[in-house]
Amino acid sequence: MIRISIHPQLAIVMSTNTSRKRIAVVGAGAAGMSCASTLANHPDQFQVHLFDSASQPGGQATSIPLDARYGAPWLNDGVQGGSPIFRHTFHFFRRYGYEPQAVKLQVSFGKGPESFFTNIFPSPLVDQFSGEIRKLGRVLTWIQRLMPVLGIFPVKLILRLFRFSHDFGSKMVLPLIALFLGTGNQTPNVSSVLLERLFDDPQMKLWDYDPDMLLPNQPTMYTFPNLGDFYRDWAGDLAAKGVNVRLQTGVEIQKRDRMNGVDLRIWDNATHGSERRWEGIVHDEHFDELVLCVPADEAKKLLGKHATWRERYVLGGVKFYDDVTITHHDAEYFNSIFETRYKTELCGKATSETRSEQIAFAKQPPRCRKDGWEGFAPMYYTHSLAQDPQKIEMGFDCTNYQHQFREQLGENALSPEPDRHVYQTIFLNKENSDLWTWESIDKEKIIGEKWWHQFGHNWQHYLRVVPGMMFINGKNRTLYAGSWTMVNMHEIACISGIAAAYRLGAVYEPFDDFAEDCFAKYLLVSHGKRYQGAE
Repeated sequence: MIRISIHPQLAIVMSTNTSRKRIAVVGAGAAGMSCASTLANHPDQFQVHLFDSASQPGGQATSIPLDARYGAPWLNDGVQGGSPIFRHTFHFFRRYGYEPQAVKLQVSFGKGPESFFTNIFPSPLVDQFSGEIRKLGRVLTWIQRLMPVLGIFPVKLILRLFRFSHDFGSKMVLPLIALFLGTGNQTPNVSSVLLERLFDDPQMKLWDYDPDMLLPNQPTMYTFPNLGDFYRDWAGDLAAKGVNVRLQTGVEIQKRDRMNGVDLRIWDNATHGSERRWEGIVHDEHFDELVLCVPADEAKKLLGKHATWRERYVLGGVKFYDDVTITHHDAEYFNSIFETRYKTELCGKATSETRSEQIAFAKQPPRCRKDGWEGFAPMYYTHSLAQDPQKIEMGFDCTNYQHQFREQLGENALSPEPDRHVYQTIFLNKENSDLWTWESIDKEKIIGEKWWHQFGHNWQHYLRVVPGMMFINGKNRTLYAGSWTMVNMHEIACISGIAAAYRLGAVYEPFDDFAEDCFAKYLLVSHGKRYQGAE
């Protein structure tokens, strides 16, 4: 096993006869790991130090062990998976022998016939809003054509501007965006560009628009491998390549000078004190460049008095919300808030041969296959809160979704009994906790609880933050990376880290035309630099 170096002092001191740049990468999530990995390809140019206050790398991409009774030995409890556009993410996985697994996605929105719809079979709600579903396709075209104007408008304004009904927006459009782009209860305020990109943009779309049911039937998505193991192996390889991986380490910026570099105060073997001050072995170090791969609010706090007015303006425009995920096996609770099985009253009209086939498929008892399930076995869920229909709770049936459970069951096996499933219920925005139903979960059936600090994609984010990144990236020996720089995706985090390394002089190594094009566009938007192509 490769041992990760935490704080070997001798490795910290740079010899006076070397020309290598000392780079401090703060944050060992997807962005920081991608940045450090790209820089590590040039050991003659860079001496890389990767810092994180956590005891393991990966940021929000974490795994937990499971008891054997749940049917699999592990669970990804943060980042779940992605779409076929996650080329850089998959490239990193495969570099270390991990393979993402294809799955035919099934979703379940709403509770009861008056608010339920799915991408597996028609529902009364789909029949009710058939005209508005087709109209949305035309509106997506107009948003694309008038992107500089309509694209900035919040979704709630677009829905009013084009005279969509309130119920169509709150029961179909908003839950759809909230679930798949991680925008949660801030969805009414997100820029409509995200709605258009969800269906139309080759670099971002999750699937094609379906004029009959809004969502295509069983699009191909991918579940991630064991993220805890993957990030451990990735960090071990970086350490073997000379990256000084320094976990459980706190940093504080002492000085930034655009001519001379950055001075950091370091706390090794760090813990937070009672007043959120670092405690541990303290010393000061000098670096030539700094890459902040942490949330924008944390980056702003780290900069403190050293932040420029542009940095305060851009970083201060990112709004964060605290969400909590409860992992459990309380089937009774989960079934009470989501539609988990086919019911006749949930089914719409069989007005075409395609619809008849979809209904026949959904009626089957769920049976395991390599890439999903025969029969209706949803993986992603939402339901709107009765007190406020524009706010939702989200959920996952991890047994149905994550591939390790299906591998243990085997081909053609029937779905386990509901109480042997592992579920996750996600409660959004701590400020709305009085609306949450989490107290109804049986405490004896809770496997884990984890809080997340998530940014909201409000429309101001795309007017202030995204276009503002190019004006702060690379200034004062400081670069920024993270999914918050654009949209909340693991893939964007990876691309952002690679882009920061590229700005420092590392080479982008193309492996896929689609991925290279995505990288070039991100570099232009977030850094204001044109990609020069492979050397």
